[in-house]
Amino acid sequence: MRQLLLVFSVAAVAFGAGPREEQTRYEVKWPSGLGLGEAQLRAARDGGRWVLEFQIEASVPGFRVMDKYRSVVDEKFCTVEFSKEFEHGLRKGKETTTFADGKGKRVTANGGGTSEFAAPGCARDALAYLFYVREEVGRGRIPGPQKLYFGAGYDVRMSHTGTESVKVSEAPMETDRLRITVATANGKLELDLFLARDETRTPALVRVPFAMGNFSMEWVR
Repeated sequence: MRQLLLVFSVAAVAFGAGPREEQTRYEVKWPSGLGLGEAQLRAARDGGRWVLEFQIEASVPGFRVMDKYRSVVDEKFCTVEFSKEFEHGLRKGKETTTFADGKGKRVTANGGGTSEFAAPGCARDALAYLFYVREEVGRGRIPGPQKLYFGAGYDVRMSHTGTESVKVSEAPMETDRLRITVATANGKLELDLFLARDETRTPALVRVPFAMGNFSMEWVR
């Protein structure tokens, strides 16, 4: 379940091709198509910066998931501050990472401690990275391999696998299909991200393959 939430959190938090304020709702689904939960994306202007937020709430029998993520980015989608708060069953946590002068500082709440690490001059968390991806795809470009930060740093690469018509809210939609691979300490996570071919390249569908089938997150239009 934690892997599934990492994938959804990395993939689903994609904001406009060209910054704009928006709020988008998604439904998380079992492989059978039944609803598992909901997610929301928000982007709002704050002076010369943007505040990006993602929240997901899902549940399986005996296990509830509630995750909240917040990213403050500049005009180039470089992260200034990234915070996450999660509740996975009985396990809860909260942490904040700030970036400045080629360094990252990660602070974990409730006595979890503080750590510092070297970071690129333009570091991107998961939210900022997908915001950047939508911008690049809208310009006909696919970003090269890079590292994204989601607490720890993860190497990520992306490829365009063609266009595809998918069902979104029971209606067909033409999309660009992107295969995203995230390297982790335990191997790799792979998912397919389908971006609508609209002006802002709205994320229309996320599909995550697991042994039990394809979990998905679908835009509620």
